[in-house]
Amino acid sequence: MMQRYRTGYPAVLEWLRIAVRELANHSDRLNAINVFPVADGDTGSNLYRTARAALDEVEACPEAQDLGKLLQVAGRAGLEGAHGNSGTLLAVMLLGMGDSLAGVHNLTGPDLAKALESARVRAWSALSEPVPGTMLSVLEEAARAASGTVHSAGQTEQGRALLGCVLEAALTASIQAVRATTTQLDRLSQAHVVDAGAVGLHLVLDALSCAVTGREFSDEAYEPLAGYGIGSPSITGSVIAETGVEVMCTVTATPLEAATLRAELDSVGTSVLMSPVSPVGDGYRWRVHVHVEEQALALAAVSRFGEPADIAVTSLCTHPDE
Repeated sequence: MMQRYRTGYPAVLEWLRIAVRELANHSDRLNAINVFPVADGDTGSNLYRTARAALDEVEACPEAQDLGKLLQVAGRAGLEGAHGNSGTLLAVMLLGMGDSLAGVHNLTGPDLAKALESARVRAWSALSEPVPGTMLSVLEEAARAASGTVHSAGQTEQGRALLGCVLEAALTASIQAVRATTTQLDRLSQAHVVDAGAVGLHLVLDALSCAVTGREFSDEAYEPLAGYGIGSPSITGSVIAETGVEVMCTVTATPLEAATLRAELDSVGTSVLMSPVSPVGDGYRWRVHVHVEEQALALAAVSRFGEPADIAVTSLCTHPDE
């Protein structure tokens, strides 16, 4: 008997519900190993907030059938409510998948492979200095495995059977990429942990697989990850304290202005991430993220192109309560 898969609106809704639930369950553990790009102990909290904002918007669209539009709604809501690198990249991933799935009402294996590749391209392009050994590596390997599965299947496997194979291949590649992060970044190697954002993104992909196939979410694959098992000590608090602040805001600008702004932010800060939220006239509303020593440096740069809105400023020192 062929396994029944969810492939339409119920799949997206269940995906985000599982992701929110499991990110909440894993939040403390993700925070405890958060040492890159800064050891501020909030990766789990940031991923949860973004997923929660996305879910709230999707639950308000019960009649939606177009998966692309649905994920665009989820991604925009996530981006507006995002905190940190990890939360912003998760929202960008949803937007990238939405771009690819426009007009699709029921997910197939080839659709998923194209959506993951679209998300990969959008996520890598959002960052000024993309770094392997992070969420980006997980998304890249998952996308590569998904595309490879579709190409090798040819006419031998189609329909829902192929979708299951694509999900399995993407998840296998994803968890392997998570394990590899420990050796890809010095901070992670020194702390003997995997990257928190990478684990969080794998969890989100795992939730997608559960939503489509109907299987139960399991922590089994997560327990052996370096520094991540239950009972592992928190690493964040033992890392040298960070300085400066994270500044996030929204500004309206043309693509050329946005490129110039990105260059200016690169000159005064680090971890610059910019992604368009929605079109406005000849330009877009852009969500901006940057780490700087003083918030005035970032806001002054943004103000040269427009009035910054939805400003959020967070200290980069460890957040002990998260």
